[in-house]
Amino acid sequence: MVLEATMVVLDNSEFMRNGDYLPTRLEAQYDALGLIFRSKTSDHPENTVGVLTMAGKGPKVLTTLSSDLGKVLTNAHKVSLDGSINLIEGIQVAHLALKHRQNKNQRQRVIVFVGSPVESTEQQLAHLAKKMKKNNVAIDVINFGEYADNEQKLSTFVDLVNNADNSHFLTVQPSDNLLSDVILTSPILASEEGATVSRSNDFEFGVDPSVDPELALALRISMEEERARQEAARSKPAGEGAESSNQTELGPAPSTIPPPPDVFMEEDDDSEEAQIARAIQLSMMEQNEEQGGKDDDKMEGNINNAY
Repeated sequence: MVLEATMVVLDNSEFMRNGDYLPTRLEAQYDALGLIFRSKTSDHPENTVGVLTMAGKGPKVLTTLSSDLGKVLTNAHKVSLDGSINLIEGIQVAHLALKHRQNKNQRQRVIVFVGSPVESTEQQLAHLAKKMKKNNVAIDVINFGEYADNEQKLSTFVDLVNNADNSHFLTVQPSDNLLSDVILTSPILASEEGATVSRSNDFEFGVDPSVDPELALALRISMEEERARQEAARSKPAGEGAESSNQTELGPAPSTIPPPPDVFMEEDDDSEEAQIARAIQLSMMEQNEEQGGKDDDKMEGNINNAY
């Protein structure tokens, strides 16, 4: 059994609206995330998994390393689609999150979903690969969506970071098979002995409603709310959308990492530590604010019932 901490990096760019991977590129990642979590935690009870996104204004930590499937999936389903990906920043933040793992005996692994164009150069990716290899970070890259444009660049990156066959590159083309089904039979989910994990179920969101009905319901509601929000955003008049955009720009800064300089160079470790601490802190603040809003609503309901 392998004792491991894994950060999963999701692609939440605008390209994820595409339905060439069932049901959509984004939802296909959700299904695969559940499979990856179950595989890792069944391989060793002390394994942990975290999740972050890498599109939009910068990487955002959704869940720090955790052994709570419900927490990981619920936070992942709150993802919104935005802009384009920054692969280098996403992997850097994932690595920094791994450095904060509580059990230092856990091996470090990053699993990255890439379904949209990679703008980073091969030179930048090569520099990152050497750094990850030096820090004993294994990286699995799942190349789908715009796979043809990225295949050479990403496969070279994995070759450079690979150490004793600990990293893997997988290209998944559109087909009738689910993205998670292809990952299931790949070396990414194989144990050191070479055996692959068996799929525990084929339920929506990877959760059996008969085992955990509350989690299944929460995930379904979260998905429906996100779809409704996206539909509302698309149906807004142009003027209203522009006004909303301006308000967003003037609002509080999201939990993102500042963009890197034009030339990718080695960064100071203290600066990296500060960046990931800031990203995680802001992510946790957002979750606390959401929970606080739910508590306020509950309190208001209790007051109304009292009268």
